[in-house]
Amino acid sequence: MSRTTRLPSSLLRAAAVTGVAALTLTACGSGSGSGSTSSGEVKVGLITKTDTNPFFVKMKEGAERAAKENGAQLSTAAGKFDGDNAGQVTAIENMVAAGVKGILITPSDSKAIVPAIEKAKAKGVLVIALDTPTDPESAVDALFATDNLKAGQLIGEYAKAAMSGKTAKIAALDLAPGVSVGVQRHNGFLKGFGATDKDVVCAQDTGGDQAKGQTAMENCLQKSPDINVVYTINEPAALGAYTALKAKGREKDVLIVSVDGGCTGTQAVKDGKIAATSQQYPLKMAAEGVKAVVAYAKDGKKASGYTDTGVTLITDKAQTGVTSKDTGYGLENCWG
Repeated sequence: MSRTTRLPSSLLRAAAVTGVAALTLTACGSGSGSGSTSSGEVKVGLITKTDTNPFFVKMKEGAERAAKENGAQLSTAAGKFDGDNAGQVTAIENMVAAGVKGILITPSDSKAIVPAIEKAKAKGVLVIALDTPTDPESAVDALFATDNLKAGQLIGEYAKAAMSGKTAKIAALDLAPGVSVGVQRHNGFLKGFGATDKDVVCAQDTGGDQAKGQTAMENCLQKSPDINVVYTINEPAALGAYTALKAKGREKDVLIVSVDGGCTGTQAVKDGKIAATSQQYPLKMAAEGVKAVVAYAKDGKKASGYTDTGVTLITDKAQTGVTSKDTGYGLENCWG
């Protein structure tokens, strides 16, 4: 029967120095550095940006389920905050020392993480990026992720159709400078809407956080009170924007669109707080990643290139010419 064991205290202390969450091995066997435990289970590591964001919580669930189904031992770690590159570097080093066969990672800093990834690969560890590509993308063996440009484009096309005949005053509640996921979604939205950054009357970074999303929306409303379209990097930021708009009595006349398609976010679409969202599937990303590491351990064949794990526009107010599914479908498949 599986049981939970923990890494030696020296590794935990090292992790604590950089603020990274301690690694936890979730299967029996001490391993010998060969990438497998004494019972033959393949050792797989998962490193997410944080362990609190619901998206990464769901990703971890998918990895745990896939590990159990495929006879793998999973270790997990996360940065203390979104952007904690040092924490992720230490997590990689600790996992390599623990003898994992493969590492799945959502990079907090797409460029800064590359040297640590290269060191892991040099020791025979398969490294797969989930959700967020590295820079360059070729730094990892493979990428399992949403096409974030497409995700942004879908909600841009939707917003354009929904605003037909109206002059758009756009606010963009973004992620953080230089983060590839945020850049791709932002650019995709503008492409879908047929707009450029010059058409955005207010742009604010939120870190994907609900409270920061609310503050960002408040700032934008002070700058441009007539905003009527709000693009948000994710649904927590969207709900923060909604709260700020509601406080001003504007929640019914401003169109909010977003990306992620989590269960809470999809419910917000159903409740009319968000007009539409592009749903992605972190459970699938993690599950496919675990299976790829197990396959590598068994036959030496490395996963390679980019695997698109899919995206679906979710709304209950469909627009002509924009393919979508309703919230019934969205709630059945939220992050599945």
